[in-house]
This record gives sequence, C-alpha cells and structure tokens, in this order.
Amino acid sequence: MNLEELKKIRQEKLLAHKRKKREYYLKNKLKKQNIKPIHNYDKDLNDLNFDFKIKEIIKQQKEHVDSRKEKIVKKIKQYKEKKQEYYLSNKSKRLEYDKNYREEKKEELKEYRKTYYKEHKNAILAKQKEKRNSNKDK
Repeated sequence: MNLEELKKIRQEKLLAHKRKKREYYLKNKLKKQNIKPIHNYDKDLNDLNFDFKIKEIIKQQKEHVDSRKEKIVKKIKQYKEKKQEYYLSNKSKRLEYDKNYREEKKEELKEYRKTYYKEHKNAILAKQKEKRNSNKDK
C-alpha cells in the first residue's frame, strides 16, 4: 500500500466514526427531549387544585377505558369462543379420561364417599328431610 491509499482509508474510517458519533448524539438528544417533566405535587395537589386534578385524572382514565372497550369486549368474546371450541373438540377425550379415572380409582372413591357420608351424615339427612317436606307442601 502506498501513502495515498492509507490516507484514503484513514479518511473513510474517520468519516464513519463521525457518522456513528453523530447518530449516537441525535439518539441521546431525542431521549432527553422525550423525558416527561417532573411534577410539583405540592402545587398540583394543593387544596384549591385537588378536586379539579382528581376529576381530570378520572376523566382521562375513563376516556382510556372507553377507547379500549371495544377491543376488550372483542378479546373476551374471542376467548369465550376459543374456549367453547376447545371444549367441544376435546369432549370425547375428556369423557374417556373421566371414565378411565373412575375405573382406576373405584375403590378409593368408594372409601372417600363412605368417610364423607359418615362425617356429613347429619347435614345430608337434614337436607333430605327438608326437601321431602318442601315437596309435600307443594
């Protein structure tokens, strides 16, 4: 390489460095400009301004929610439809699983029912008696 080529390469690298430096400077300048001003809460929320500020905040929040209401309702509707679709598509799998579970745990479930009935016998009998009495009255 001769001297002219070296000078040319050095000049290109210097220009690239300056461009990079300039972009960094502009990026930081934009960040500084986008910083929100610091609130003086003593001034904003004093006795004279407090009610006004609270009402203003409530109004802003209500506008925000109202602007998003359609989106929120749409999302909820989509979720319900998706859930219903999943429920219907997997109904047979779920029923099969429940059937297998009941068969596998048959003895355990019997024991559980026995102990449950023993523990809650009085309450169950009272409910049955009340139900019979209400049916007789009709």
